[in-house]
Amino acid sequence: MVQVHHRQRTVDGHQIFYREAGDPAAPTLVLLHGYPTSSSMFRHLIPLLADRFHVVAPDHLGFGLSDAPSTSEVDYSFDLLADITEGLLADLGVDRYAIYVQDYGAPVGWRLALRRPEAITAIITQSGNAYDEGFVEDFWEPVIAYQRSQDATTEAAIRGALSLDAIRWQYVHGVADTTLVDPEAWVHDHALVSRPGNDLVQLALFRDYATNVALYPQVHEYFRTSQVPLLAVWGEGDEIFGPDGARAFSRDLPDAEVHLVPGGHFLLESAVHEVADLIRDFLGSRVTVW
Repeated sequence: MVQVHHRQRTVDGHQIFYREAGDPAAPTLVLLHGYPTSSSMFRHLIPLLADRFHVVAPDHLGFGLSDAPSTSEVDYSFDLLADITEGLLADLGVDRYAIYVQDYGAPVGWRLALRRPEAITAIITQSGNAYDEGFVEDFWEPVIAYQRSQDATTEAAIRGALSLDAIRWQYVHGVADTTLVDPEAWVHDHALVSRPGNDLVQLALFRDYATNVALYPQVHEYFRTSQVPLLAVWGEGDEIFGPDGARAFSRDLPDAEVHLVPGGHFLLESAVHEVADLIRDFLGSRVTVW
């Protein structure tokens, strides 16, 4: 029976919540969550991996059970989220690790890799985009409009993403049998992003997401020069980051493994065992140096 520990560490003056399981002497896998969730998205995956790996899954600053200081106290950006993650891993003594990135976790992970490429042993990306081809226009059009101009109209459109219905849609779109998706997932996420002041945190990160796209050429160069082992496992019905985003990794990483799995953006809710099997096979066969 795998035991999952629920812990907190102070990083740069902020309390950061994280889940940890497995032997710390085993190879480390860092799980980086997306919007609008937290490490809770990995609650079913961690026990399926922790018998072989040391698994660490933090809540980003402003998300989940980590501190969520106001935007008047903190200038939220993806650089900051990467700084906090880097500080947490240093505090835990983790200096070499594989990363699993999803949604917002991807730009955090790409920054970690660009800063210390020698630290990254492998990448698993599940709807964690790094190419223009991944963006589904219908979803991203209001985000891009808000990035270009902040006014009452563009802000109202983007605030729709904070609603319970919009968060539920992120979980159930692309899933053939939606009864497999636990409603507590989107209710939990909505409750946390609805905390007073958290709407401004999320708006700041929607604006800052434009910096991630600008970083893509550097990420592609990192892929080409490092040839880091990469597994792209993607919900084939994802209408936020479409399957072309998964296929695109093969352009710079010819040996990348790409798997399209029936499901949506939060694939672990409906296909966690299939994803876990792919991860175990990938890490076991492709990653020989940790």
